[in-house]
Amino acid sequence: MTQKKSRFWTFLFSFMPGAGEMYMGFMKMGVSLMGMFFLIITVATMLEIGPLMYLAVIAWFYSFFHVHNLAGMPDEEFYSLEDEYLFNLGAVKVQGADLVGGYRKTIAIILIVVGFLMTWRGIFRVLGSYLPDYFYWIVRGIGYRLPQIVVGIGIILLGIYMIRGKKQQLYSADDKKKEPDFEEISGNEDGKE
Repeated sequence: MTQKKSRFWTFLFSFMPGAGEMYMGFMKMGVSLMGMFFLIITVATMLEIGPLMYLAVIAWFYSFFHVHNLAGMPDEEFYSLEDEYLFNLGAVKVQGADLVGGYRKTIAIILIVVGFLMTWRGIFRVLGSYLPDYFYWIVRGIGYRLPQIVVGIGIILLGIYMIRGKKQQLYSADDKKKEPDFEEISGNEDGKE
């Protein structure tokens, strides 16, 4: 049940992303924010992509100010708010297989790449001491930069996909504008008779 609570405890809980929302009873919002924050940190750490941590900082600030905005709302607005997941995660239950089916290939590729990178690092750590020094440093250099290269290529491909999708939307919108309406055609024919 959502309710306004002690400003002191709200302030303290606001320092942990999602905890302030949970304290006020917005469990779905809180879990979403906390999950997003720790997922960003985990991915950035596992793939050794330091700049990705900026997203974690942004998520932290968003959560901090979101809690204080909720706490500062008038009572009628506060109690009318519904507890929903971020990023429309509530629709996952409704659409279920459609959501997973639509992104099945993308999710599979991401899982394969992350699994490969984790396996690569694990095997390298076990067998690294048995390799000759020159070969060790070559393989270590490749292993260190490989995750960053893979993620970089993934970001480029995602950008290309998004641009291509936007162009297709623009072309389809232009085609719809050029096609005459049925009413316009029938109106012209009536005028000629």
